[in-house]
Amino acid sequence: MSDTTVLPERSAVPVEETWDLESVFATPQDWEAACRELLAQLPKLAGYQGRLKEGPSVLLEFIPLYEDAARLVGKIFVYASNASAVDALDQAATARSGQARGLFARFGAAVAFMSPELVAIGFDTLRRWMDETPDLRFFAHYVDQLEKQQAHVRSGDVEEVLALVSDPLSAPYSVFNSLTGADMTFRPATDSGGKALEVGQASIESLRTHADRAVRRTAWESYADGYLGLKNTLASSLLGAFKTDVFRMRTRGYSSSLEASLSPNFIPVEVFHNLIEVFRRNLPTWHRYWALRRKVLGYDAFHVYDIKAPLTGHKPAVPFEQAIDWICEGMKPLGEEYVGVLRRGCLEQRWVDRARNRGKREGAFSSGSQGTHPFIMMSYADDVFSLSTLAHELGHSMHSYYSRLSQRMVYSRYGLFVAEVASNFNQAMVRDHLFRTLTDKALQISLIEEAMSNYHRYFFIMPTLARFELEIHGRVERGEPVSADTLIGVTADLFREGYGDEVVFDRERIGITWAQFQHMYMNFYVYQYATGISGAHALVQRVLADGEAAAGRYLDFLKSGGSRYPLDGLEQAGVDLRSPEPVEAAFANLAALVDRLEGLLG
Repeated sequence: MSDTTVLPERSAVPVEETWDLESVFATPQDWEAACRELLAQLPKLAGYQGRLKEGPSVLLEFIPLYEDAARLVGKIFVYASNASAVDALDQAATARSGQARGLFARFGAAVAFMSPELVAIGFDTLRRWMDETPDLRFFAHYVDQLEKQQAHVRSGDVEEVLALVSDPLSAPYSVFNSLTGADMTFRPATDSGGKALEVGQASIESLRTHADRAVRRTAWESYADGYLGLKNTLASSLLGAFKTDVFRMRTRGYSSSLEASLSPNFIPVEVFHNLIEVFRRNLPTWHRYWALRRKVLGYDAFHVYDIKAPLTGHKPAVPFEQAIDWICEGMKPLGEEYVGVLRRGCLEQRWVDRARNRGKREGAFSSGSQGTHPFIMMSYADDVFSLSTLAHELGHSMHSYYSRLSQRMVYSRYGLFVAEVASNFNQAMVRDHLFRTLTDKALQISLIEEAMSNYHRYFFIMPTLARFELEIHGRVERGEPVSADTLIGVTADLFREGYGDEVVFDRERIGITWAQFQHMYMNFYVYQYATGISGAHALVQRVLADGEAAAGRYLDFLKSGGSRYPLDGLEQAGVDLRSPEPVEAAFANLAALVDRLEGLLG
């Protein structure tokens, strides 16, 4: 291989392409000082064990101390885990990330008595205290949530143990990140002229959308083969995570891992099952899309690596600064303040780590804690797909910004169910703006390709992986044997149904898809991408139709953080996700995009 395009080392990345972790702690030494400060606070917190029953004045003393320590441990965790995420080859950063997890567990153990003691005090007494003590009334929603979950609260001793084991039980997730970010290697992709291009977590997405079919094919095969080469280790890691889910399910008295995931977020399991039912009913829309792509591309056979192939010869370049401008234009209906915060965060405060470097984790995420900026990790590739990912993560970041700004620490974290609504809302708003303003036919086609790529990930891949989760968790719960080949077989069968007869089926390489998503280590998280895109679609329609009033309700939803139940907050914003109707409407929008693409392509 003569010419090789390689990813740079982290040390070679321009600082302006990285996030500003120094805004959290200026140096590692300052981070270490914060760790010592946290350790000094833990005995003070533990000193309230057995005392909360003394009355509202003691509870009012304890809560601010609890919030201060939670804020500090959040900053400690963000600094350490973010540094590790962008460079898995940095041993010092990896060590700090492990240390942070340990400190988080010790903090959890120090305050583990809180919920059991509040339950023991009694909810009538707690409400009387809040009636008699105005300064305590903010605590009402927390108490109401606790009352609804009291059957799953264990004794103080058990809660302390559960907090302490959270660190060792996170080992499968750590193993996955180290294995895929630092130790896993991939064959280079090769273009039709023989030039080699490095395949890595930071480059795979841009290779999947490459105009050269040889690049797409060899990149996809190399990426899948890298995971297949370590399938047994990856299976052991994932099964360790699933067994952890089952352990927590049984310890807390839930009937299934699914219920153990949804119930603490106050989501009925019917929401999950409704989604899967609607998804399966609408699979013919995907089959129609694969057939259209094959026809337009002129291929006799359509492969998975053709799903993101450019449909025109014009692939628009979208530099980072241009993406920010377009995102800000698209979000204008939410007001000048929202747009100003977003623009400053991206261009002045360095919220976004967009560099593509060796050792960087796959995918993208938004992180942060009360007392820090929002932070976004992604690998920006100067294209429409990167623009969309950035808009998505900025939806998360702005949600967190307003939640942390508007709520006390105890309510500053919102439920996972609503998280993917805010992210997909931004994508849909920006997409609508670009559809209306960029009228060039090739650009319109590129925008539809991006929209379909987004739907493919969130409305095809993620629901399929959710079905995989349900099946494998069930087998683990029943004590059935599961191996790497079992995981590959279940995944392949589910994707076989999804792809239908339109896609050439490479069973092993498609079957290893379960191993390529760190989301699998977050008990039943992935289904929420599909509910999120459905809720976002409905809310965007309201904001575009009703203007300022609907935008105000949406901003109120962002600011409410964890102070409302997720489904109630969404309903107040304008969408009822208890019903399958928003999911059906989102699939109708997906079908309309296929119609639109078909029309543009003639």
